[in-house]
Amino acid sequence: MSISFTEYRSWHRPLMIMVAAMTCLVVVASVGLLVDGRQLMHESIWAKPFKFGVSFVIYGATLAWMLPKLRRARRTMWTLGTVFAVTGLVDVGFIAVQAARGTYSHFNTNTDPFNAIGQQVFQSGVIGLFGASLIIAVMLLFQRVGEPALTWALRAGIALAAAGMFVAFFIVGSSSEGPRMAQDAYGNAVRLSGQHGVGVPDGGGMPITNWSVVGGDLRVPHFIGLHAIQVFVLAVLILGALAARVTWLRSERVRARLTGVVILGYAGLFAITAWQAMRGQPLVHPDAATWAAVGATLAVTALLAAAIVVAARRTPTVPSQGAVKPLARHGAA
Repeated sequence: MSISFTEYRSWHRPLMIMVAAMTCLVVVASVGLLVDGRQLMHESIWAKPFKFGVSFVIYGATLAWMLPKLRRARRTMWTLGTVFAVTGLVDVGFIAVQAARGTYSHFNTNTDPFNAIGQQVFQSGVIGLFGASLIIAVMLLFQRVGEPALTWALRAGIALAAAGMFVAFFIVGSSSEGPRMAQDAYGNAVRLSGQHGVGVPDGGGMPITNWSVVGGDLRVPHFIGLHAIQVFVLAVLILGALAARVTWLRSERVRARLTGVVILGYAGLFAITAWQAMRGQPLVHPDAATWAAVGATLAVTALLAAAIVVAARRTPTVPSQGAVKPLARHGAA
């Protein structure tokens, strides 16, 4: 599944503008990480813009590539992509500006005019990003994109991305102790109305991600869900590449079934990490129940994959019908 320059030019333009802007933000934030010593909760003020920029580059480019491939409701899909692009620019733009100001973007209830207006726009943006992704996921159920494996990868990927965004609503309300006080990069008091952690305050987490190592952290399932589509498309690409050497993988049905196993296992990982976080348990310190859930998920996916492989190796390989249909249509034209 190669990408030509002509195909690249057909990608969703507003989303690509967003991707270009996010790429610039990643560069600026990278410089900030090196030269700006200001910190919030023992982390560089530029760490959050950097992580959000990288995430939106990956997810935005995936949407920009995918949406032009859809054949039904193309205008609606284009509009939804534009809504996502504009909302992403506004939301991450607010995060970057707040970082430059040396203060918090999330949960900040201080009453200065810029923050008060920005918080209203910022909080409504979560609904916009989630809503656009959810509608795209639903509409994908009614159309096919390429071979079955790719179709199911895109459907499940967008659905899990929407689920990951839905977790953000719980992040906002995860502080059960009410508002708390913190300090900005200049030592000024800031009133925060929520936190990422469950059962523990934010700060002092894992390197790079800053996920909590002492309590639950809803950013873990949020991240896993948001980037499911890249994992699934990568699985499709790997299976397609292996099909050139492995005879039994040349069947579209076999590749679709193996892609389904990947989707099942990854969805299980998302569910387990969400359950783990909601119980106030850190990712790096799972209890016996979490290990049992992980073991059961691995066992089921491994058995299903093995059964598919055994059945495929015993079944004579037939030419893929999906591979000859485009040629037939081309000849008829």
